[in-house]
Amino acid sequence: MITSVQNPKIKWVRELQTSSRTRCEEQAIVVEGVRLTEEALASGWPARLVLYTEDLDERGQAALKGFVTGGATSESVTAQVMRSASDTETPQGILAVLAWQALPLPKKPDFLFIPDSVRDPGNLGTMLRTAVGAGVQAVLLPPGTTDVLAPKVVRAGMGAHFHLPVLPMTWEEIGARLESLAVYLAEVDSGMPHTQADFRQALALIVGGEAEGAGQQAQRLATSRVHISMPGGGESLNAAVAAAILMFEVVRQRSAKK
Repeated sequence: MITSVQNPKIKWVRELQTSSRTRCEEQAIVVEGVRLTEEALASGWPARLVLYTEDLDERGQAALKGFVTGGATSESVTAQVMRSASDTETPQGILAVLAWQALPLPKKPDFLFIPDSVRDPGNLGTMLRTAVGAGVQAVLLPPGTTDVLAPKVVRAGMGAHFHLPVLPMTWEEIGARLESLAVYLAEVDSGMPHTQADFRQALALIVGGEAEGAGQQAQRLATSRVHISMPGGGESLNAAVAAAILMFEVVRQRSAKK
């Protein structure tokens, strides 16, 4: 059992929790809690290290066993050590360091999502979770968007990382991927109402960040602009809420077509 917060493995986990550079160099992602570790295991993601406390519940024990069977190193830790390694206030007794494996971009996607300069981790994670539910085939992450492997993004994504291609790209790379697609950019009050746009065609949706919206690179790539009508007034919608409305308008239109 690990009893010291100065143990090298615990220090490594803390670095992964706090340092984007370390996550990138190690190509590792940290997941916490029974729900996310179960999801990672079911999705076939290999674990490099699993920490657990002795009071771990039955579901957590099953996830732990599954990772160990797959070759992961496991370590029992004290509650104090788990709190030190965790990024949450109330750890659930299990934490896993996974080897990051980005899923491949489909050859001919017809539904892509691009969050431009979204810096709030909760918003980005919620967007990823929504994208999975709406059937988005890949999320392209331009420069200036928050680290998709950050702990708060992973928690808010609720397992989206395990099912959705999430690919950091330069704007040049993104532009090359969008050549055969209609590109709809969400605006606050310009462009057509989103319900009047033709979302049945192969497309990419761009939603800008919380503070300043989409940047110049996104503006240049857009072939059309849409806005979400707000009859009750208000300055703008939360970025994750706006993204959800647009994604599920795509779902609505394509379902109606069928």
